[in-house]
Amino acid sequence: MADAFRRDRGRLVATMIRVTGDWDLAEECVQEAYTLALSAWRRDGVPDSPRAWLTTAARNRAVDRIRREATGTRLRALLALPQPDDEIDLDTLASGIADDRLRLIFTCCHPALAFESQVALALRTLCGLTTAEIARAFLVSEPTMAKRLVRVKHKIAVAGIPYRVPPAHLLAERTDAVLGVIYLLFNEGYAATAGPDLIRHEPCDAAVRLAALVDEVMPAHPEAAGLHALLLLLYARSPARVDATGALVPLEEQDRSRWNRPMIDTGLSVLHRAVAQERVGPYQLQALIAGCHATSPRPADTDWPRIVRLYDRLVALAPTPTVRLNRAIAVAMATGPQTGLDLLDELTDDLAGHHLLPAARADLLLRLGRRAEAREHYRQALAGTDNASERAHLTRRLAECEGR
Repeated sequence: MADAFRRDRGRLVATMIRVTGDWDLAEECVQEAYTLALSAWRRDGVPDSPRAWLTTAARNRAVDRIRREATGTRLRALLALPQPDDEIDLDTLASGIADDRLRLIFTCCHPALAFESQVALALRTLCGLTTAEIARAFLVSEPTMAKRLVRVKHKIAVAGIPYRVPPAHLLAERTDAVLGVIYLLFNEGYAATAGPDLIRHEPCDAAVRLAALVDEVMPAHPEAAGLHALLLLLYARSPARVDATGALVPLEEQDRSRWNRPMIDTGLSVLHRAVAQERVGPYQLQALIAGCHATSPRPADTDWPRIVRLYDRLVALAPTPTVRLNRAIAVAMATGPQTGLDLLDELTDDLAGHHLLPAARADLLLRLGRRAEAREHYRQALAGTDNASERAHLTRRLAECEGR
């Protein structure tokens, strides 16, 4: 049941959106279909074609709803909806994208919508991220993100924005948003918002696979290769990012012999191909930074001045609070903790309520021997995260400050 949910939900929602023209109705009917399946499959066994069963159930729920509303056009479209096993895959022929999930993400990223709206909608509808997880990715509150999602669905309905797979010649105008979806999907897997584990491998694996597919489909887009390289170089560190108890291990304390060297080699090769196009963008710059770490045998060998220069270029292109936070940490490693602390002071308003800011402050204060101040910031960071792995790491640091 869980496999069917992860595998088919996005496609089912997309199908129902296409024929009903109503995002909320589509999501509700698909959810109801899965609820029905939970009891029916336990009683009767899993059918030979779970997706066909779920599509029929979702369609029947929509038919019931729309009959009550007496909207004949949508009802006729639903009654004519073919079963999945009978469909001719014209979408693949038109778009040139064989992967179903990637096709749907391109479909969701309609250029008539604002960039953030495209990305947030795809993450919620097709990638299964919660509103809270998407809100953290955009550094806004959960209620704010919920309102944004409602507004964008309303705009789609009022403006009649079609939900159709774009043909191959229109993919380019949607690629930046698609890359944004994949990047944030990976980020949520790489450092989960909440739960017992720091890393959720399923979204990470999906993001790496999707990035490779976009790189293949859009070979002339250097940032497609840049994102592909970045995710490989980051994901290669996963085996060393938590200790035996599940607590987060900071980069400089990781056992680098546990990093996935074949994955690093592939990432560096993809990065070389991307940079060779001489159109360096934010994903390539982040990949170059990740490459600096990947090629440093020991933390002491890290070329922090070069990383700062790369962050300077990245801030010029994408001056987000998270990028500026990471740059401040790099500056601290290159020139000293106090310089980094001064830069973090500039982010107080932009990252208010985000646990990474007090955590970074606490780390730099601890390096300066200012344990009492560090202790207060570690407590603030602990109050701001619901991830058990991060909490275990912060609790240890807090204990160090308290001499325990």
